[in-house]
Amino acid sequence: MQAQLQQRPYNFSAGPAALPAEVLETAAAEMLDWHGSGMSVMEMSHRGKEFISIYEQAESDLRELLAVPKDFHILFMQGGGLAENAIVPLNLSRGGKVDFVVTGAWSQKSAGEAKRYADVHIAASNEASGFTALPEPSNWQLRRDAAYVHLCSNETIHGVEFHEIPDLKALGSDAPLVIDFSSQQLSRPLDWSRVGLAFGGAQKNIGPAGLTLVFVRNNLLGHALQACPSAFNYQTVAQAQSMFNTPPTYGIYMAGLVFQWLKRFSYRGRNALAAIEQRNIDKAELLYSTLDGSGMFINRVAHNARSRMNVPFFLRDERLNDAFLADARERRLLQLKGHKSVGGMRASIYNAMPLEGVQALVDLMRDFEARHG
Repeated sequence: MQAQLQQRPYNFSAGPAALPAEVLETAAAEMLDWHGSGMSVMEMSHRGKEFISIYEQAESDLRELLAVPKDFHILFMQGGGLAENAIVPLNLSRGGKVDFVVTGAWSQKSAGEAKRYADVHIAASNEASGFTALPEPSNWQLRRDAAYVHLCSNETIHGVEFHEIPDLKALGSDAPLVIDFSSQQLSRPLDWSRVGLAFGGAQKNIGPAGLTLVFVRNNLLGHALQACPSAFNYQTVAQAQSMFNTPPTYGIYMAGLVFQWLKRFSYRGRNALAAIEQRNIDKAELLYSTLDGSGMFINRVAHNARSRMNVPFFLRDERLNDAFLADARERRLLQLKGHKSVGGMRASIYNAMPLEGVQALVDLMRDFEARHG
């Protein structure tokens, strides 16, 4: 099994994304019988002692890795980040005003969904730049009576990322900040003092699709609209320790294995989250420096907004797109085709992507340019 996993292709999917081979190997070994229980995790009662131990370890490891403060609840939910676009305003808007910072396709979707439940105001947008830059926070038009401010910290389609979470208090706002950090979570530390709620689907850096993580400050609970379904009411879910309904048990188990892998991870003298952040920096710098030095490939995102996680790029001669993708498949570099809404290419280089995978992509780009340039 180990040799087979080491020979796997490099998967650049934007999500569901690659998982660490070590994690997949452990899950395979435990598939039929978890720790002598006689059961697969898929077959366990979510209220049984076996699964409760899995859940408690996963929650503890995640809190440790991200240094989540004690006044934040960690909720293991379902529905993905897309469902949270409705669940957040159902819980926090109080039917009033909500401000949005629109920086790409996902924050656009979030704002559109929230309009069903609240008075939505676009406080800032980078649409005029083609979603290639970030709007300067000092220019945001925030309303003093907004129930919360929403932003997407990393846009997977357009490849822009907030490398520092804005401080709303410094901008004159007392509203809590809500961040969709689906494709950023666990790739770097987060300044929780600037955040009221963070949410994200697991299928980028954490595990399989089907699990959604919500981190919510205690004082934001208890304000759900009357129409909010009980299973989506953050207070109800928090009080039941994510067991109000049957949670995505296997997704939680897989996430827990990823958390344990990350706690063991070391790189260039660093450990755990600091190590994975440094490797993510190195991977992104390698790929962007290659793009910047190329006459054939181009990335259009402003340098200070470039995502470490999702790198969209384009061939100057798009007639060569199919040839490039064919060469990539031949070299076992998978899922590099860009999102259908923007075209081109996209390399998603989440935590599980090793530096060697990015180097393999860079080698292909250089060879392809030498042959076709």
